[in-house]
Amino acid sequence: MLPYGVNVRSHDSLPRTAVIGAGSSGMVALKALAEAGVPVTCFEKGDRVGGNWVFRNSNGMSASYKSLHINTSRERMEYSDFPMPKHYPDFPHHSHVAEYFDTYVDHFDLRRHIRFSTGVARAARTSDGWELTLDDGTVEQFDALVVANGHHWDPRWPEPAFPGAAEFPGQQLHAHSFEDNSDFPDKRVLVVGMGNSAMDIAVESSWVATATYLSARTPVHVIPKYVFGKPLDQIESAAMARTLPWKARQKLTAAMLKVAVGDYARYGLRRPEHGLLQAHATVSDTILTRLAHGAVTAKPNLSRFEGSTAHFEDGTSAEVDVVVYATGYRISFPFFDEELVSAPDNRISLYQRVFHPTVPDLAFIGLIQPLGAIMPLAEEQGRLVADRLTGRYALPLLAEMQASIAKAQEAIDKRYVGRKRHTIQVDFEAYLHELRQERRRGAARVAATV
Repeated sequence: MLPYGVNVRSHDSLPRTAVIGAGSSGMVALKALAEAGVPVTCFEKGDRVGGNWVFRNSNGMSASYKSLHINTSRERMEYSDFPMPKHYPDFPHHSHVAEYFDTYVDHFDLRRHIRFSTGVARAARTSDGWELTLDDGTVEQFDALVVANGHHWDPRWPEPAFPGAAEFPGQQLHAHSFEDNSDFPDKRVLVVGMGNSAMDIAVESSWVATATYLSARTPVHVIPKYVFGKPLDQIESAAMARTLPWKARQKLTAAMLKVAVGDYARYGLRRPEHGLLQAHATVSDTILTRLAHGAVTAKPNLSRFEGSTAHFEDGTSAEVDVVVYATGYRISFPFFDEELVSAPDNRISLYQRVFHPTVPDLAFIGLIQPLGAIMPLAEEQGRLVADRLTGRYALPLLAEMQASIAKAQEAIDKRYVGRKRHTIQVDFEAYLHELRQERRRGAARVAATV
């Protein structure tokens, strides 16, 4: 990328750029770069765009299952210049989302920039850019690298494993491998976790299994998709979400959900010790009904296995045949040497969640966990990177970047429950506004050097 204070580059001197991944973040970064005239090639391990939203993706990395619907509404996840079709439901099925991505890529003529079924085995720094070794052994050179490989593909199993898990006689799988409930009829199923996937899988299990248990180390807030007849994520205006202090938003949202959901104890759930907006809430309408019907039984944290008996921290136990670990994912970059770039304990320090402060010519798209949809945020990140590569945006000095990174991390540590899933957390509207402001600040830095 460009050194601090450089002027806008001419078209014929723009850096040759590689994008890793053609999922929802990679494709929109690709669009921003291509529209800016940046010579760009996107490497996609699978045979189609869409990444995580392509059920049974040929790259083997998709976490989609047959019944999966997005948990943010259609209007909140669509890209700014390409609305989702109005005939899609408010909360589209994964097939709708994948179709939307295919149509997006074709509409903006992006497919010609993508090399499908081509993974990047290694990305190494050189004296003047990046050397990419592809899965077939081919080596290619680039001036800049944009990473959009996602963070929901490398399963994180319980660490350490529960005592007795190695001797458990039944089936154990990670939620990443779950496709449907066809293996669950007449089985006793234990789902470990309380995120969206955990609750979806527990609901799917409950239709066919003899018994379904949902075990959680830490209780979470469960919120419905609809409140007052509207998708919940459309109740709050953008201006309110951006300007109202999150503590005030927390009180308002909690009051609204108390009316909509009521007392968690009625569903057999423990009340979370943390407040709303201090951890990633789980969005589900169906789980509360299945709990109320007794089709799913809530349990506290799993403590150990004895044969096929699962013991829980409250002293209760249950006989189970299948255990599904919905225990999240690791942030990993298999193409980088760990000494160059890594994310131990899912922590990585990036300026504005995009730019690596000490590795030149490197940016990340979509490496965030928003309270809201990721797609419009990745779109704005892509525009920021395009501005950087064309010289319309300049980064601040290293010390300022490091101070900003430390401040953002301090805010996360202060607000959110200390879990690995919250290390890259952002608020949708506040972060979107900050990215737009940062583009203006970066443009001003460029102008100041002219």
